[in-house]
Amino acid sequence: MHTLENVIWQALGTRHAQFAESSKSARRFIPEVTSLAGLRQPSPDAYESLAVLLPSQGTTALFLDEPYSKQRGWSLVAGMPLLQMAWKNAELTELASLARQSQDEEDTILELGVTESGEMIALTALTKPGPFNTRTHELGSYFGIRRNGRLVSMAGERLKVPGFTEVSAVCTHPEHTGHGYAAVLMNRVMQGILERGETPFLHVREDNLRAIDLYRRLGFQTHQRVHLAVIRKD
Repeated sequence: MHTLENVIWQALGTRHAQFAESSKSARRFIPEVTSLAGLRQPSPDAYESLAVLLPSQGTTALFLDEPYSKQRGWSLVAGMPLLQMAWKNAELTELASLARQSQDEEDTILELGVTESGEMIALTALTKPGPFNTRTHELGSYFGIRRNGRLVSMAGERLKVPGFTEVSAVCTHPEHTGHGYAAVLMNRVMQGILERGETPFLHVREDNLRAIDLYRRLGFQTHQRVHLAVIRKD
């Protein structure tokens, strides 16, 4: 199995084990961190294991190789195809040159943490880049840009497996798009990942063509197609 296959399951068994709750063939992040969960394989037994970890009407999100198929005791809330993309450029200097194109924004980048958690949750709730909870920021480094005292753009790290770190929560307030903030913040996050000797990767909706174009310009290439399934325990 490639390190990026079944990546949530692998992350919860390796670099994110401290955030994991496990039951036989299922693992999930503690809910304050994120609603993501992983299965050893999408079998009825694994879904039964997952059910042990959630309360009645509890909701979680899976990355699957194929579209979700109906499972006893579960209801599908939402599903969509995602592209998993990995960074393929070989030189950190290429990434740094992209960052220098927006030097003004570079000067205003802030590191985000527990103090900014409420603002981060509010921005992700508005822009919906993916699940973001009160302790998601503990998964890695997060950076943001403020304008007039308001957090208007952010990006950070989420899933971590040996040799790879996911760039995630890339979002910009709709009133502040078009300034290149996402590229600047991604550059900052990616520099930290590459300096640790790791490879950045990310997930993006297959129909988000604008974002995919940006990611390709930053050096990402499609690694595989996965299917997001947000499911609720009956």
